Amino acid sequence: MNLFGVVTQGGVISQVVAMLLLAMSVASWVVILWKAWLLKRAVGDVARSIAAFWQSASIDEAAGKVAAFDREALVLPLISATKIDTRGTLATAGDKSQQLTRVLRDALHAVLHKLQFGQVLLATVGSTAPFVGLLGTVWGIYHALIGIASAGQITIDKVSGPVGEALIMTAAGLAVAIPAVLAYNIFGRFISRIEADLEGFARDLRELLAPTPVASRTALSQEGAGFPEGGPPENLLAASPQPAN
Repeated sequence: MNLFGVVTQGGVISQVVAMLLLAMSVASWVVILWKAWLLKRAVGDVARSIAAFWQSASIDEAAGKVAAFDREALVLPLISATKIDTRGTLATAGDKSQQLTRVLRDALHAVLHKLQFGQVLLATVGSTAPFVGLLGTVWGIYHALIGIASAGQITIDKVSGPVGEALIMTAAGLAVAIPAVLAYNIFGRFISRIEADLEGFARDLRELLAPTPVASRTALSQEGAGFPEGGPPENLLAASPQPAN
């Protein structure tokens, strides 16, 4: 087997290692090109979709506008998740804020899973490819030494070919690993940015549909107006005379 005229003297193990490195390289570059295209669209789509949502007059109108911008379906699942219709089940237990928290969390996890797809492959290739190449190098040198020992004489042409081919395996492993590591780090920053935008939108969406009740200071001051020192009822304890011991 002659792998592009490179691996010819390392034996079957070296050829298998070379094929494995080739497969890892092809797989990582497919993921790199696909995720670069996906994240480039996603960054702009998420920003435009969120802006279109808040410029809408209703949830239904916002869903229609977001569908036109959200080509990767990253924002629309969050909006669709707010339409809770599970009567008679445990999903309706609790108040509306708790229900929205649960469904938005599930929708957000599904969206982030889509964004994270391929990151594990890039991390695996980046961390293992150098060692796979090193395995090919070690085996190639070992195979070369066995061949030299069986030949009974050492000449430069018998050493340079097998050893040089073995060292190429280490370089091939690094060539496969470096793009995968760089892509993993760069994509991770874009994913973190999109994740922060989606989490913020999910929180705002929950507060829009089920606002957290906040005590009004005006009502509180009016309630305590007839009590000593104009404070709330608790101040009665401080103002009332203490019983003598």
